[in-house]
Amino acid sequence: MASGFFALLDDIATLLDDVAAMTKVAAKQTAGVLGDDLALNAQQVSGTHADRELPVVWAVAKGSLRNKAILVPAAVVIATLEAWLRDRGVGIPLILPLLMLGGLYLCFEGMEKVTHHLMHRGADADHPHALEAAVADPDVDLVAFERDKIAGAVRTDFILSAEIIVIALGTVADKPLSVQLGVLVAVAVAMTIGVYGLVAGIVKLDDLGLSLTRRGGLRARLGRALLKLAPKLMRLLSVAGTAAMFLVGGGILRHGLPALHGLSEAVQAVPPGWLWSALFDAGVGMLAGAIVLALLALATRLRRRAA
Repeated sequence: MASGFFALLDDIATLLDDVAAMTKVAAKQTAGVLGDDLALNAQQVSGTHADRELPVVWAVAKGSLRNKAILVPAAVVIATLEAWLRDRGVGIPLILPLLMLGGLYLCFEGMEKVTHHLMHRGADADHPHALEAAVADPDVDLVAFERDKIAGAVRTDFILSAEIIVIALGTVADKPLSVQLGVLVAVAVAMTIGVYGLVAGIVKLDDLGLSLTRRGGLRARLGRALLKLAPKLMRLLSVAGTAAMFLVGGGILRHGLPALHGLSEAVQAVPPGWLWSALFDAGVGMLAGAIVLALLALATRLRRRAA
């Protein structure tokens, strides 16, 4: 009886050790997406009232956890089914097409933001102040305003979370099911805490600066520097978030299309390879987003004419 109990403990310890080791590997593989995830989500939750920033971040973080609670078991089931079909001579990819649809959505969303900015440049010239005015306007439904911000951030998070889960799954594809589940859950939780902890810190940076200015001396100077930095950082993250949509979406499409993947490898051969690779992914993302946006606009026109 005792020997069986200790054997069980040894199995659990071995499993946890395997999960910890593979989680480190998976975390390294997904680190690049983490930066895109941070930029996008900081951009998505900006623009709310100062008193509501942390509740909005918390709401989006809970939505992110729900996304991952769906994605982790779904990814394992789909990957298992794909492997089962492959073992029987049916080489049908299941995860890749779904991931590419998500990539297309990111490209479309990024191009929609760029198009809106170009068409409403005057109105968007002072975007942060426009958001503040919207929040201060008594005619604006703040509940609906927050709900739209949260919904948009959770939708974007779903695509990025899917890519993180798929990348992590690829590092443990040859491991037992228990290790796969353990690694995916660990990566999902760690990424959510890391991203939204940093987002919370970024959106409250101006409050920290204001608090420091009231202390006097060196802390006051640091506070004033933070107050100057905060709006510039948010504008930078807004641009970086849109760029990340093209980079992530274009990267997904490039991985899924052999012709594009071959072109990308040829581009990377020219130093510095990482720069040309990033520009290639961004170009693919922008082109794909423009095509989807144009097709949707054409479909809308045809529907209006038919009506």
